[in-house]
Amino acid sequence: MFRETVARNMRTPSGWYAQGMTSGPEGPRTLRRDGRRNRDALLAAAREAFAEHGLGASLEGVARAAGVAIGTLYRHFPTRGDLVRAVFADKLRIVVDAGERGLELDDAWEGFLLFLETLCGLQAEDRGFNDLASFNRPATGEAAEVRDRVNELWGRLLVRAQECGVVRRDLVLQDMTILVWSHSRIIEATYGIAPRAWRRHLHLMLDAYRAEHAHPLPEPPLTDAELDLATARISGAS
Repeated sequence: MFRETVARNMRTPSGWYAQGMTSGPEGPRTLRRDGRRNRDALLAAAREAFAEHGLGASLEGVARAAGVAIGTLYRHFPTRGDLVRAVFADKLRIVVDAGERGLELDDAWEGFLLFLETLCGLQAEDRGFNDLASFNRPATGEAAEVRDRVNELWGRLLVRAQECGVVRRDLVLQDMTILVWSHSRIIEATYGIAPRAWRRHLHLMLDAYRAEHAHPLPEPPLTDAELDLATARISGAS
């Protein structure tokens, strides 16, 4: 039963986490001192711009805030995706760390909750990360490894909570992806108005996942293919 549950819950398409964990096109080469200074300034400006305006923030504005020409930005980060990966690498590591710590907790529900509260809290404090958490992009190399690690942790936390009898057994990772989408929209609607409202609604949704509240559901979860198509739609992909 445990193995079957793991297999069911670990089926998940490439996730939003794929965006954030590569070193970018520069690779390991050593940057000159001025190049490193420019890169650091660009990352700082991009973090601020993405946090305030989301992933669609003007790259010209980022370059201007960093005190460099737009050409300098593109020399360091040839695409917007390269810049996004560099900016959010640290936050994605926080998500991984939360999953690993959650598995170490004796209480399976508390471990499950730690992971979700960490993820949703990062969404709430940064509009760029909120955008990132709602989108789905292909990944390669280190990005794919981190995506797979997050998927693994999320699946293990869910299965452990189900095997301990604290989370309903019909919950799958596709349902959790939709939770992230819903949470993203709540954050956008309450941004600057009620910045902590997300916590109330997250816990309302989490209560529905508890095993003691489970009732038969009228519809099955989305298939992987359906979830891929739905994610492409909300992220504006063709």
